[in-house]
Amino acid sequence: MNITLSIDKQVAERAREKLRAVGKSLNQEIREHLRHVGGDDEDLERELEEFERLSGLGNSNGWKFNRDEINERR
Repeated sequence: MNITLSIDKQVAERAREKLRAVGKSLNQEIREHLRHVGGDDEDLERELEEFERLSGLGNSNGWKFNRDEINERR
C-alpha cells in the first residue's frame, strides 16, 4: 500500500540526516513505526534480534562508567 504524507521539508531533511547516521532511510523508519503501532509482533522480534546483534559493539575509547563522576555537580 502506498501512503502520501505531508511534512515540513526541513523536518524531513533533519530526520533523513539522523537516520542516515544509523543506516536507515526515512521510508524504512516510517514503515517500522507503522508496524510497531499496528502491533506487528514479528517486528518486535526483529528489533530484539538487532539489539542483541549490536550489543557490545560500541567503543568507549577506554572510558569506564563512574557513577560519582557522572553525578558530580559543577
